[in-house]
Amino acid sequence: MRLGPLGAERPHVADDQGRLFDLTPITTDIDGAFLAGDGIQRARTALAAGELPAVDDPGDGTGLRVGAPIARPMAVLCIGQNYAAHAAESGSAPPEVPILFFKHPNTIVGPHDEVLVPRGAERVDWEVELGVVIGRRARYLDSVEQALDCVAGYVVSNDVSERAFQIEQSGGQWSKGKCCETFNPVGPWLVPADEVADPQALRLRSWVNGELRQDSSTADMIFGVGEIIRHLSQYMTLEPGDVVNTGTPEGVALSGRFPYLAAGDVVELEIDGLGRQRQQLRPA
Repeated sequence: MRLGPLGAERPHVADDQGRLFDLTPITTDIDGAFLAGDGIQRARTALAAGELPAVDDPGDGTGLRVGAPIARPMAVLCIGQNYAAHAAESGSAPPEVPILFFKHPNTIVGPHDEVLVPRGAERVDWEVELGVVIGRRARYLDSVEQALDCVAGYVVSNDVSERAFQIEQSGGQWSKGKCCETFNPVGPWLVPADEVADPQALRLRSWVNGELRQDSSTADMIFGVGEIIRHLSQYMTLEPGDVVNTGTPEGVALSGRFPYLAAGDVVELEIDGLGRQRQQLRPA
């Protein structure tokens, strides 16, 4: 975890009992350099040896602000329409290859931070997604197994979208509707990959103003985590600390079944074992 004011977060680690410890004795932040330098194992070793100071904070946002658990990713890569039912509610056939789009890395904020409604926006949408954090450089991978070995861990991610910007004002690309400030709350935790038994067996849900919107499983992905990373590595080099959003299930406002978001609305998202988010919307 990263706790503290925006831009001044400090790294922390939680043990199996949920107790928090300060990670600054071994790193200044949880970023790509930390992950590439075997940081997760170094944190485990230091925690087991009693070398980390305990922190009196619940880590739930009632104490220090909870920041995004990964700092300064070089890239945020997103896979579109990766659940067949969501593709259908979007009016599209399931893709034959992964659809890729990008979010600006500065869209990433903490899991409980406010989401800002952009000027002129009328179709702001929620998207609960399994986020994948890269732990080692990935290029020209030959197998799903090699790809999964490049994963540092998993996070809850909200791929907030403005659908008119994304579709009608796009000019053919989606990024205008994906890159508005605060449009990617992440966290609360980065859960190490080896503590997630099966990334394709996680329940993920979202609520708007307390009403359930999405309730699905990562088992329903068209392209699994390993195949996504393997596929992307044929076209680009993924760097430690990069974030990959793996798509959202059905139940978004784009379906026409629910109203779009407005200032004052509250969105909550949860993935089994990865924690829960809560954001309130307000005007930019």
